[in-house]
Order: sequence, then C-alpha cells, then structure tokens
Amino acid sequence: MEFDNSFEVPLPPGEAFRVLLDIRRIAPCMPGAELTDMVDDRTYKGRLGVRLGPVALTFAGTVSFEEIDDVNRTARATAHAADAKGRGAATAVATFAVEPAGSGTKVKVHTDLALSGAVAQYGRGVGIIKLTAEQIVAQFAGNLKAQLARAEAAAPGSRDAPEVSGTREPAPAAAPAAGTPAARPISGIALMARVVLALVRRLLGRA
Repeated sequence: MEFDNSFEVPLPPGEAFRVLLDIRRIAPCMPGAELTDMVDDRTYKGRLGVRLGPVALTFAGTVSFEEIDDVNRTARATAHAADAKGRGAATAVATFAVEPAGSGTKVKVHTDLALSGAVAQYGRGVGIIKLTAEQIVAQFAGNLKAQLARAEAAAPGSRDAPEVSGTREPAPAAAPAAGTPAARPISGIALMARVVLALVRRLLGRA
C-alpha cells in the first residue's frame, strides 16, 4: 500500500532538512511515539501506539536511514516493527523531500507500507489506514511547529545565519528542546471522528 502526505514548517529548506533528520528531536512530536534506543547515528529503536479502526496497537521495532542526500535534500528510511501482542507486523519504506514554500518549507512524504498478520485486516475496504496516516501526519506537523516556536522564543536570533547551498558538513544532532513534552497518542474517539469525517467528505466529493 502506497500513499503520499505533505506538511509545511516555518524554516528554510536546509534547516528543515536537518531538523527532520534529528530523530531525537522530532520523536516527541509524533503521536504515540517513544524513542527507546539509539543504535548508531542512522538507526533507532522505538515504540509507536496507534489506533487502527476499533483496535489499539503498539508496535516496537527499528527505523534506519538508508539514504541521505544533503545536496538534493531527500532521504529514505526503512522501518520494521511488530505488534506487542503478536497480532502482526509492519514494514514501511518512507522517502521524503523538502522544497521551498513561501517563507518556509514543504515536506513531501511517500510511504510504501506492508502489513502482515491480523493487523492487515483492520483497515481494509474503507481506506482507514491512509486516513489514519493523514491524521497522524497532521498532528505531527502541528506538534513540530509548536516545538519550533518554543525553541525560537527561547533563543532569539538563532536563525540569523545565512543558509549555505551545496555540500555541507553534517550538523551535530540537537537535543530535544527544553520543556518539550512527549506527544500523547491521538484520542481513539477523536481520531475515529476525524477519519469518518474525512471519509464522508471524500464520498460526497465523488457523488
């Protein structure tokens, strides 16, 4: 199953790309996510709680950046995870790219997702997996923007340095912004309401 999502952040493309590669910084912005270990500078272990239809799942696994292109600002990551209760597993390959959008940056994400076991049955028929992904990405983007706003308020002038195009030395990973709370899982009722509303809108649009 393949799907595309996008969101915008109030940063220039080069800075936005560096932030998106900093898993320790952005993990708290992902609803239901918890970073549990850093294997190396490109491989991380963690857990993700998500509600798929009427079922609450907790996946534990590994995410690895397989390709990082600093010049074109694109990256590809692979995730392998299994449900804690043995109800199935998931493998995802996600590629993302950043491009200028007004005074900020647009992030485009393409995901190729494969589910196995019982979890593969939960979202079939009504596109609930894709709709759920849209809601998660939307909340992630909102949390990330809030984190960036807090960081900018705490360190005014930190973005005054001009951006340098072309090859650059990788910036050291930043620690999570002080006072940034871990993102809570999306409420099951709230998520289902959003998914149903999005589905109804799509159905009405086809009528």
